[in-house]
Parts: sequence; C-alpha cells; structure tokens
Amino acid sequence: MLFDEATICFLKSAVEKDGFLELPAQGNSMFPLIQRGDVCRFILSNPDSLEKGNIVLFHTEHGQLIAHRFLRKELIDENQHYILKGDTNLGCDVPVKEGQLIGKLSSIKKKDRELSVENSAANLWGMFILSLPFLSGMLRKYLNWKNQKLWSTVWRKLTSL
Repeated sequence: MLFDEATICFLKSAVEKDGFLELPAQGNSMFPLIQRGDVCRFILSNPDSLEKGNIVLFHTEHGQLIAHRFLRKELIDENQHYILKGDTNLGCDVPVKEGQLIGKLSSIKKKDRELSVENSAANLWGMFILSLPFLSGMLRKYLNWKNQKLWSTVWRKLTSL
C-alpha cells in the first residue's frame, strides 16, 4: 500500500505526539518474527541511537511503509544514509535518509501474546539472522514453497468446480 506525503507526515506527527504508532504487518519480509496480521508498535527513536539489529519503520520515496532491520549508517554523497534489510530479503534496501525514518519497533502483538523486542528470543533471532546470512535465503525458499503450495491448492479447487 502506498501513502501520500500528507499521510506520512500525519504518521510521523502521531509518533511524535503520542510516543508510539501501532500498525498491522502486511508482508513476509520479517518472517518469522513478524507475520501478516501481527500488530507492530513503533516508538519515537533518535536515529543516532539506532543499534545494529533494531527494526525500524521507514517510508520509501514512493510512499511505501516498511519495517526492516537496521544494519549500519553510510555516508553517501556527503549525506548520512541508513542501510536496512528484511530478514527474508536477499539484499539490502535502497539506502534511506534520516527524514524517511519514522520509528523503532518496541513490541509485536501476536494472536495470543505480546512480544517485546527486548525479549531474549527476539534478540536471539536478530543475532542469528545477522550472523548467518544464509538463513535469509532459506526463509525465502520456504516462503516461496509455502506460497506455491497454497496456489496449487487453490488452482485444484477452482478447476474441480
């Protein structure tokens, strides 16, 4: 889903005013930690305080909202940029400018519980995914297999009507 500039400004203002913003997860790029339908709480965060492994909500220049893992800062054309990556993505996102950052993930509401990102299991997962890059490829293959299996089931049902 794409958002216009006014909506993105509203979301940034909400985080600044209320101290947090809650949004439902839509994609699979942070699977299995964040899954479709989980409600993610993002808090106001100073970009200078970001640490490797934090999950950051940002917007693309086209208006897409994305929450991916912070890897590092890079100076590009004398401007500070942030390098982020989804856990199931094989490569990094296009470098993000500070003005595109909205907040840092603090918790995830799952169906039956709420998980703080300070939780040891969430931290352990972050360490694994950052230390073992091949996990991203394995997760991507699993999601592709799962999606293919779903579509072949739907196709069988449709063609049997």
